[in-house]
Amino acid sequence: MRDFKMQAEVAGPDFADWRGLHRLLVESFAYMEGRIDPPSSLAGLTPEGLEAKAEREVLMLVRYGSRIVACGYAAPKRPVMYLGKLAVTEALRGQGLMRQMVDLAEQMARDGGFEALELQSRVELVENHAAFAALGFVEVGRTAHEGFERATSITFRRSVPPSAVGQAAV
Repeated sequence: MRDFKMQAEVAGPDFADWRGLHRLLVESFAYMEGRIDPPSSLAGLTPEGLEAKAEREVLMLVRYGSRIVACGYAAPKRPVMYLGKLAVTEALRGQGLMRQMVDLAEQMARDGGFEALELQSRVELVENHAAFAALGFVEVGRTAHEGFERATSITFRRSVPPSAVGQAAV
C-alpha cells in the first residue's frame, strides 16, 4: 500500500460511498466497545446519517484507489473548527494520514479565519490523547456526558497560526 500516493482531500459533491465510509468508521471505532461509557455516538449513525452530516460539515477523506482509508468531519463552531469522527483504517495507522487530515483542516480553518482546531476524545482512550498531543493538540478542558458526574471527554485544541500572507499585510 505504501507505493500508492494517498492524500487528504475534501469530499466532492459527487461523493456517494456512504456505506464504505460507515464501514470504515465502524471498523475503526470497534476497539472502543466496552472501553468507553457512554458508548460512542457512532452507534446511532447510519450511512444516511453520515450523508446528512456532510451537508452541515466538511467531510475529509483519504483514499487508497477507490477505498476510503481515513476520514474526518470539520464543523465550523466559531471561533474554532471542530473535528469529529476521525478515523484511519488499522492497517495504515502510523503512516501520517491523520496528520494530513489535520493539516487539511488547519488550512480550511486558516482560510475561514478560525482561531483553532478543536476535538474531543474519551477519557479512557489514552493512546488517542498521545496521538493528538503528537499532532500539536493540548488539553483545554474536560466535560461529562449527560447523566454522568465524572468527566467522560477531554477537549483538545491546536492553534491555527495566521497565514504568512496575512502576516505580511499587517
